[in-house]
Amino acid sequence: RLADRESLIAPDLRGFGDSDKPAGPFGAQDHASDMVALLDSLGIGRVGVVGHDVGGAAMQPLARRAPERLTGLFAFEFVYPGIGARMGAPDRLSHIWYQSFNQLETAPTLVGATRETCRAYIGHFLRNWAYRKEAHDDVLEAYVDNFMKPGNLEGGFAHYKAAHAGRIAMMKGESPSLPPIATPTCVRWAEHDPLFPQAWADRLGETFTNLDFALFPAVGHFPHREDPDRAAREIDAFFS
Repeated sequence: RLADRESLIAPDLRGFGDSDKPAGPFGAQDHASDMVALLDSLGIGRVGVVGHDVGGAAMQPLARRAPERLTGLFAFEFVYPGIGARMGAPDRLSHIWYQSFNQLETAPTLVGATRETCRAYIGHFLRNWAYRKEAHDDVLEAYVDNFMKPGNLEGGFAHYKAAHAGRIAMMKGESPSLPPIATPTCVRWAEHDPLFPQAWADRLGETFTNLDFALFPAVGHFPHREDPDRAAREIDAFFS
């Protein structure tokens, strides 16, 4: 949908897909360092960055570390400091349990015990976080193929180990004060995301001082899968 007008790079973050696997916790700060190194290795000076969820988390240290490398940021919903204690509110516990489970040493063994257990676990999130429940029907087996590769569950779960201390501090109101991000930023927040309610977008302007914000209607946690045509139009309109 964008390849006829943009040069596109879709990297596997370290730990995910077919990338190398980290030896321990590996989070947003580490992914940001990798992205700068990737740009250097490809000889690319400036890029626009598109991200969602984990990608949105990695964008923030990237924008603070190397703003001169960025023409703009486009993100669907993601964790940012303004969510604060709301992430750990009692009515959210049934939604965020996986963040603790994924840090258990036994988690990769339990999820990856068989192809069926992996499909049940990954499929749970793809179905329950989507507003358009059929959005992943055609790719669920590809997800299972990916996570059944040696090291991929451990590699993906390394993100949650790295993010844990920062999220606990955020819930306690003890996050360190960070400088705002001045890079032009476009956020399209899903209207029906059960994980990141739209009310949580209310403080985005404190983190992003040059913000274009709107709700993305009729989708859940996966706007780019649930309405890819509109997602591509939004991305193209912003960077154009």
